[in-house]
Amino acid sequence: MLNIFRIAADVSHLVSIFILIRTITKTRSISGISFKTQLLYSIVFITRYLDLFFSYISLYNTLMKLFFIVSSIYILYLMKMVYAKTETQRIDTFRMDYLIGACAVLALITTYDYSISEILWTFSLWLESGAIFPQLFLLQRTGSAESLTTHYIFALGLYRALYIPNWIYRFFSDGKFYWVAVVTGIIQTLVYSDFFWVYYNKVMKGLKFELPQ
Repeated sequence: MLNIFRIAADVSHLVSIFILIRTITKTRSISGISFKTQLLYSIVFITRYLDLFFSYISLYNTLMKLFFIVSSIYILYLMKMVYAKTETQRIDTFRMDYLIGACAVLALITTYDYSISEILWTFSLWLESGAIFPQLFLLQRTGSAESLTTHYIFALGLYRALYIPNWIYRFFSDGKFYWVAVVTGIIQTLVYSDFFWVYYNKVMKGLKFELPQ
């Protein structure tokens, strides 16, 4: 069900993707951008939107799902095949296998039912809450980032934060409350909290993004 919070969240998500693609193609480099985070987001979208093959909700819903899947694969292509030769790969060392394994266990524990689609949907929520970890880990190692990269991360974090009031609105409007979606959204927003603070105090004031020493 569409509402102002979901629309705002989707717009923020679209903006983040366009910023990322623009950053890569403009600089002709993936410096400072984590391939592992982008791979995790591709897994998130593919596992979450498998219902494209057996469920139709609306044209808006279908187009958005297709865009997120296709754009995430396109970004992987740019990073791996077109602009692969960069120092970023050497320091993009976050162990995402542990994250995937933990999210798989959480999905089995917290799923609403044990159908494949429901387990994968729950898995995608948990995985999305931690998918930004490799990118933040990379930022921590470099200590700074280009402005376009920080705009991308900010828009991505804002998208997930806006989905929290979306789920609350849906509870009051149609009685549906998905606690896993709310909890994972809160976790993801908390993960971004330090970044948001530095973004506000640095980038929003026209300064270079640098993590405090």
